[in-house]
Amino acid sequence: MKKLDDIDQQILTLLYKDADITNKELAAKIGIAPSTCLERVKRMKNTDVIRNSVIDVNYQMLGGNIQAIAAIQLQPYSEQIVNALRDELLCLPEIVSMFHMGGAFDFYIHMSVKDTEHLRSFVFKAITSREEVTNVETSLVFEHSRSPVIPNFDD
Repeated sequence: MKKLDDIDQQILTLLYKDADITNKELAAKIGIAPSTCLERVKRMKNTDVIRNSVIDVNYQMLGGNIQAIAAIQLQPYSEQIVNALRDELLCLPEIVSMFHMGGAFDFYIHMSVKDTEHLRSFVFKAITSREEVTNVETSLVFEHSRSPVIPNFDD
């Protein structure tokens, strides 16, 4: 893949902060022609630098008053079991995201639920009831923050 230059980095930074910005606005902020900007964005999408555009959902506005992280261990551990667990849990509306890990736990599962009873019930029914899950540690999320900065690994 072609190395990203300063203009590509500027495009990524602005899109990371606001994926809804128009191409015209984006080009103006960087000081390039809209056609150039559009081509650069297309190239970054075609090379998977930009994989998709997502929205940042306020789960509390939807009734998800509690967010939690469940750290889980699996036994036996195999690619088939990992993939099946991931694919099945990601279909559930309580799941925000999942992280397949190396280390003491095999997955960290980010969940959003309406209350503590919903959390308790969900963890029992969807996670601990699974044969391959041997340990679950659930922690409450007090605040979730996302960095406004994209890492630049060329520095």
